[in-house]
Amino acid sequence: MTSGVQEAYAALESHVRRFFKRRSVTSRRWSGIVPNRVPDDFRVLELAPSRAGEPWAYVSLGNWEYVHAGRCSLEFILLAPSQSERHVELLTMTAFYDRHEHLDLGHVFPLGEPWLPGSALDVLLVSLPYPFGPALENAHVGEKHVRFLWLLPITQAERAYRLEYGLDALEDQFEAKGLEYWRPDRVSLVVPPNTH
Repeated sequence: MTSGVQEAYAALESHVRRFFKRRSVTSRRWSGIVPNRVPDDFRVLELAPSRAGEPWAYVSLGNWEYVHAGRCSLEFILLAPSQSERHVELLTMTAFYDRHEHLDLGHVFPLGEPWLPGSALDVLLVSLPYPFGPALENAHVGEKHVRFLWLLPITQAERAYRLEYGLDALEDQFEAKGLEYWRPDRVSLVVPPNTH
């Protein structure tokens, strides 16, 4: 790893640690088979809740190395009700997926299985990190702009709604109905298009 790459990793980790200064942070790597197209130094920062009722936060570190024309570099955040290697796995798989699919704000992609056992949430929506705001979303490392975007688990019906009516319409539904994004057992907040 070159000194410039090391400095970028250190600066981005500092950005996350500063924002979550009250949380303990553990650097994790997925213990399963890691796709060979994920950066060698890719890892996930696991941030424990600092108070009762707060979700765990998992933040990718290394996805920024993928540079797609016309798009700033991205890292991803996943919020979860409990500590689990599953979240480390999902962020690692998202980095691999981004390498080929060039994810960006508003994109949806299937997991192929529930987010967590028994959950109806089996799709991820790439969203703004609304629970945290622009202070976490935007980081600058020298001339490089890195955005931290939220991976929000959603249902197939919510995915269909997003594709039919757009991201703003789906987010309006979430706001109006009080999305409990940390709950893997939540029900869909929309009726699928063409069924009402």
